[in-house]
Amino acid sequence: MHTGTLYGVGVGPGDPDLITIKGVKVLNSVDVIFAASSSKNNYSQAVNIISTHLKKDIPINILKFPMTRERKILENAWHHNAKQIIKTLKDGKDAAFLTLGDPLTYSTFGYIMKSIKSLYSEAVIKIIPGITAFNAATACIKRELVEAEESFAVVSGACGPEKLKNVIEHVDSVVVLKVYRKYREILSVIDEMGLSSASVLVSNCTTDREMIVNDLNEGVDFQPGYFSLLLIRKKWLNE
Repeated sequence: MHTGTLYGVGVGPGDPDLITIKGVKVLNSVDVIFAASSSKNNYSQAVNIISTHLKKDIPINILKFPMTRERKILENAWHHNAKQIIKTLKDGKDAAFLTLGDPLTYSTFGYIMKSIKSLYSEAVIKIIPGITAFNAATACIKRELVEAEESFAVVSGACGPEKLKNVIEHVDSVVVLKVYRKYREILSVIDEMGLSSASVLVSNCTTDREMIVNDLNEGVDFQPGYFSLLLIRKKWLNE
């Protein structure tokens, strides 16, 4: 019996033109498209990004994911949604799961993929990489993140100030994603390390709501939104 293939498709950071050609081809070849949203609404930025690229009427299913850090609740949601995708695959249909940025970089798809593999080991899964938010952000500010033999790290802003400080001490550049959660604590660490002038906050990059804060001292009372990140490069202190 033929089973469908699941494609994890990275749709990029926000600008519809930044999805890959391969991603567009895959989306127009599948039978069903899945996208994630908060359990509180039906909105999906990823769906908005691909809407202009679809050449035919393809069913789009919005899967609900709770905005919580409670592991048990999250696992239940991953397994519940994975079962819906598995049913589609067992019906012989190819499917795509949309993710902002890249499917395997801080993405819901990573959890879904593991759940599907645990429930249906025969599943055929393929990944279509996408442009990450930090790649797009460096392009927006037109500054190099690393060069030559420099090193850099990508961390979650939810990791806490002490862990962030430790990471910064050991690399030349740092990308801090999800900065909205502990923004003020993160600013305190950066200021303590004398790196405020070597840091740039970018929100909603490549969209019409894009905002860039080059002077973090002016943004102390500002609360960044969900799609915000910090770029930190020690070399910028001397530029």
